[in-house]
Amino acid sequence: MSREVRVRFAPSPTGPLHLGGVRTALYNYLFARKHGGKCILRIEDTDQGRFVPGAEDYIVNSLTWVGISFDEGIHVGGPDEPYRQSERKEMYRQYAEMLIEKEYAYYAFDSSEELDSIREKMKASGNSTWQYNNITRVNMKNSLTLPADEVKRKLDAGDPYVIRMKIPRNEEIRLTDIIRGVVVVNSNNIDDKVLFKSDGMPTYHLANVVDDYLMRISHVIRGEEWLPSAPLHVLLYRYLGWEDVMPEFAHLPLILKPDGNGKLSKRDGDRLGFPVFPLEWKDPETGEMSSGYREGGWFPEAVVNLVALLGWHPADNKEVFTMDELIEGFSLDRVSKSGAKFDVEKAKWFNQHYLRLQSDASLAALIKPLVEADGIKVSDELLEKVVAAQKDRAVYTSDIYNEGKFFFTAPAGFDSELIQKKWKDGSSDLVQQLIPVLESVSDFESASVESSIKKFLEENKIGIGAVMPLIRILLTGGLTGPAVFDIAAILGKEETIKRIKDGVGIIGKN
Repeated sequence: MSREVRVRFAPSPTGPLHLGGVRTALYNYLFARKHGGKCILRIEDTDQGRFVPGAEDYIVNSLTWVGISFDEGIHVGGPDEPYRQSERKEMYRQYAEMLIEKEYAYYAFDSSEELDSIREKMKASGNSTWQYNNITRVNMKNSLTLPADEVKRKLDAGDPYVIRMKIPRNEEIRLTDIIRGVVVVNSNNIDDKVLFKSDGMPTYHLANVVDDYLMRISHVIRGEEWLPSAPLHVLLYRYLGWEDVMPEFAHLPLILKPDGNGKLSKRDGDRLGFPVFPLEWKDPETGEMSSGYREGGWFPEAVVNLVALLGWHPADNKEVFTMDELIEGFSLDRVSKSGAKFDVEKAKWFNQHYLRLQSDASLAALIKPLVEADGIKVSDELLEKVVAAQKDRAVYTSDIYNEGKFFFTAPAGFDSELIQKKWKDGSSDLVQQLIPVLESVSDFESASVESSIKKFLEENKIGIGAVMPLIRILLTGGLTGPAVFDIAAILGKEETIKRIKDGVGIIGKN
């Protein structure tokens, strides 16, 4: 590419960052790194009415957690500071006024109440899609219909106004999208968008184009929800005289619900039990908590791998990628036009894959706080043994502890249905016969325990199936978990024998 690649991720601080936002940031990052370019984080907060405290920090922390770094932005600085649009407020007006001077925009003095009244009247008459456009503007209160002296009087008096784009009538507006090909929209389908609001702030449309121009953005990679705005942005580049440096566009497909019917939402995550946000989020107004991948025991590498494949199809159908491999293999021409269904089971598979790649020591460090939160003091050595026994069965780090609590706490009781099903006459005598066998094992490693018990069973012509479920119940309280011999070795001789004796006693009382 002859032009320097400069891309930006430009979220609005209106709440937590959705998984789709993470994917947009990731694709921008991969594209920039692939082409030796720059990736910029810009905050688009022109709509101050929707600003949510804490959202900006949440966005930065989320992207940092998944491993996406920026060359310029609100948290790292750069040559085009400031990177927060509310702090660039004064620079936008000149471009809005430039458009007015060129007769590509105009002042509109219609109040919100007047516009609402018109919409209600139109709705009552059967027109629910009324727009302020190249037809209706001739009947409105603006600088195209009012005498010039009255317009000047209103401006001098400080009457509230907005600046609207003057969309041409019946013009075919064309743009080439890297993902979607040639897109053609007739200007009659576009309303006269507000570019500058009465509060002195630009709208997204003006600020977005001005900032992309001033920051020399070469490629705009964003969600398909912005595709309807792209023709307007093409006109703005043309009218401002920047058409020769207009960025290339790439509009990404939606991330869909698991059943494919509609865009993935927080409600879907709540219903199906998976997060749609990278980090846990607490709504500052309602106090409502939303789950996050990080707090749910997910690895950032798994989240990156997951979102990378939601719309992008690698040439070799490979599924597991490091970040460096993603950078090397990524290309926008392999991004699909159609929406990508979120696959819950595939997401779990990715996390399980990355969990198994972790060392026992690193996983032990992750679950130690969970164990200690329950008031249990445990050695690192024991934790690592538990991790080794449990991690192939776990999807999340928390599973290692939650499904292996029996390693740290002996069963205080037993499920009556389970005992009724498995515990027969003579079961107590049978398992107690194993106590001297276990006491005779010197090193008490898994292989030694297994050898001694199997030797005893063979000598006494007892089937292994008649004993092992009973021992498992006494040691764990249930029928799941690693091999019984592994459990016994981790618990140690003293604890294993104690649990058998205590368990027999509890069952006997019942």
